[in-house]
Amino acid sequence: MDNASVIKVFSLSGLNYTMEYRVTLFCFTLLYYLIIWMVNVALIVTIIVDRSLHEPMYIFLCNLCISGLYGTAGFYPKFLMDLLSPLHVISYGGCLLQSFVIHSFSGSELSILALMAYDRYIAICRPLVYHSVMTKQAISLLVFFSWLLPLSCMFMNTMSIIQYKLCGSYIQKLYCSNWSIGKLACSTSIANIIIAYFNIVFYFCHFVFIVWTYMILIRTCLISKVNRGKFMQTCVPHLISLISFTFAVLLDLMYTQFGSRDIDQSLLNFISIESLLLPSIMNPLIYGLKLTKVRNRILGFIRDKR
Repeated sequence: MDNASVIKVFSLSGLNYTMEYRVTLFCFTLLYYLIIWMVNVALIVTIIVDRSLHEPMYIFLCNLCISGLYGTAGFYPKFLMDLLSPLHVISYGGCLLQSFVIHSFSGSELSILALMAYDRYIAICRPLVYHSVMTKQAISLLVFFSWLLPLSCMFMNTMSIIQYKLCGSYIQKLYCSNWSIGKLACSTSIANIIIAYFNIVFYFCHFVFIVWTYMILIRTCLISKVNRGKFMQTCVPHLISLISFTFAVLLDLMYTQFGSRDIDQSLLNFISIESLLLPSIMNPLIYGLKLTKVRNRILGFIRDKR
């Protein structure tokens, strides 16, 4: 019998705290998760209900919030259960599912940020053709592929991981990831390596595209006061979201590549889950506060309730 058929359960690491500390952490984590849901759902509902917000930028923003809820759903429920459990384990199938959800969330997040950068590029640099380019059909296709491509890429990656013969069951992380499962493999194949590097290159191209659009946007805004105002109003929140997401991904990559037992466990835990902590709550808060139409609609809804 091979190793892959023997291992049915993985052990997770990083929660070697006292029960009193874990109960306190559970309460704060649950509160934080509820706030994530509250602010994201508030923004999603606001955009859906208000027909004046049915514009490309707000539609992409709505999908960014949905992506945040999707990604955090792959981590927080399991993490909350582990905080109150003496055993921190996850089934083989559950581990693959969690890894798929978290990685496809990262992919969809970057894809949607790329769409938002493209939308701002057309709106500011080519305003005369904006409405002919960003039609309802075009927006529907862009949103569809911003979800389909990440899900397809990560599905291929997950299918390649299933082929692994595993020589261990201890994952040195709070949650499952492709890299952590791959480290347990007895051996790997060329196909696995090709798929992994294809995904890396594919999403690196997304990042390069975003940087390219912002180089053009900044150059355009430097020579136009009107465009500068548009940039400050709509591009700055997007830029903050991009920097937050990039910083989170880089931290996770550093943890994956250089994680050390010499570093404090709490710091390692924060680094490993930062991509699931900040972007999902920063995106709705930043856009909700910065975009005037969204902010006014939310404040108006609150006043009407009173």
